[in-house]
Amino acid sequence: MALKPVRLGRLSAPRSHYLSKLPVRSFATAAPEPSAIEPKSSRRKTTFSDQLNSGPSFSSFVSSSDTPLPASEALELRTALVGPEGKKREITRLPEWLKTPIPDNSNYKKIKNDLRGLNLHTVCEEARCPNISDCWGGSDKSAATATIMLMGDTCTRGCRFCSVKTSRAPQPLDPHEPEHTAEALSRWGLGYVVLTSVDRDDLTDGGAAHFAETIMKIKQKAPGMLVEALTGDYAGDLAMVEKVALSGLDVYAHNVETVEELTPMVRDRRATFRQSLSVLDQAKKSKEDLITKTSIMLGLGETEEQLWETLKGTATSYFSFFGESQHSFTELRKVNVDVVTFGQYMRPTKRHMKVHEYVTPATFELWRQRALDLGFLYCASGPLVRSSYKAGEAFIENVLKSRASKQQTAVAEGPPTASENIST
Repeated sequence: MALKPVRLGRLSAPRSHYLSKLPVRSFATAAPEPSAIEPKSSRRKTTFSDQLNSGPSFSSFVSSSDTPLPASEALELRTALVGPEGKKREITRLPEWLKTPIPDNSNYKKIKNDLRGLNLHTVCEEARCPNISDCWGGSDKSAATATIMLMGDTCTRGCRFCSVKTSRAPQPLDPHEPEHTAEALSRWGLGYVVLTSVDRDDLTDGGAAHFAETIMKIKQKAPGMLVEALTGDYAGDLAMVEKVALSGLDVYAHNVETVEELTPMVRDRRATFRQSLSVLDQAKKSKEDLITKTSIMLGLGETEEQLWETLKGTATSYFSFFGESQHSFTELRKVNVDVVTFGQYMRPTKRHMKVHEYVTPATFELWRQRALDLGFLYCASGPLVRSSYKAGEAFIENVLKSRASKQQTAVAEGPPTASENIST
C-alpha cells in the first residue's frame, strides 16, 4: 500500500520559541568543559595493552635536550617492573649514555632515498645501528660516512649477536651491484666509505671477486675516496683474503668480535678466533702498508684478563717494548693489527644473547688508553662505537696526523750527509 505524503501545517508557536530549543554553538577557540564523569570504555583490557602501558615509554629510547644529569645519576642503572599484575618482572632500563637522537637530516634522507632507488643495503639499517643519524647526517657530505652491505641482506651464518637475516640459500648475487654501488657513492661525494657484506658460504669464493670488483669500480669513479673493506673470513681461504686486499682499498677490517674464550658462544660455529687472526695476518702480508683493523664488543661476559690476552694477540710488534714473552712476540709479529675499536654489545631482539653488563664510559676510556699504550695506531672506544662508526673522522684525524708527524721529523733531520752515507 502506497504511503500518502503528510503535509505539514503552519507552526503553531512563534519562531523564537523553536530557536531557543536549539543547542548553542561555541566559538572554535573555546575549550570544551571537562566532563565530571569520564565515559567508560566498553572494550575489555587485553594482556597486550597491559604490557604496553607498563613498559618503557617512547622517551626512554630517545635522548632529550633537557639539562644533562649529574654524573652520579647519569651512570646509575635504573630498573623497572613490566608485565601484567601478578606476573611482573624486573628489567634494566637502557642507560642514559646509550640513548641517541632520532635521525632527521637532509643528508640522511638523501642517502636513504638513493639506497632504495638503487636497491642497495646498508649494515646501518640491517644491524639496527644506533649511530645512523650521526654517520649519515654528517656536518657536510664529506664528513658523512656510510656502510654499504654487499651481496644482499641475507647471511648464511647465524651469530647470536647479529640481527641480519639468515638463510642457507640466499638470493643470487646482483651482477649490477658493483656498478650501482660505485655510482651511488660518487654521487654522494663522501670522503670515506665502509663496504661490508654478509657471509656467503654458498659461493665458491665466498663473494671475494664481487667484493674486489666493487672496490675497483669505486676507485675508478672516485679516486680520492677512502675505502674500508670489512670482510668475513672466507671460510679460511686466504687466497680470497689476498684478492680483496690487493683490489685498491685503503683499510682492511675483519672483526674478531669477542675474546677467544667466548667465541663459540657468541659467533657462528664456522667462525673461530684463530681463523680471524689468520685473515688479518694475510691482509697485512698481501700489502705491507695496508691499514688493518678489528673490533671487539664489550658487555658479553668477558674478563679483564681475557681482554688483555686478546689485545696482546692483535697488537703491533711495538708491544715488544713492554717485555712480554717470546711466545707473545711471535704471535704479534704475525698479526700486526693497526686499529682496534671497542663498543657496547646491545641486544637486537629477545632471540639474541642477553647483555651481561652495561660497561661505563670511564671503562671504555681506560681500554682506549691501554690499547694506545700497547702500540695500536688508533683506538676508538665508547658505548656507541661500532666498527665503522665515524670511520672517516677516526681514520683521517689519527692516521694522517701520525704520517704527517713522521714526515716532519724526517724533514727536520734532513737528508744524510756524504760522510754518513760512506760510514753506513
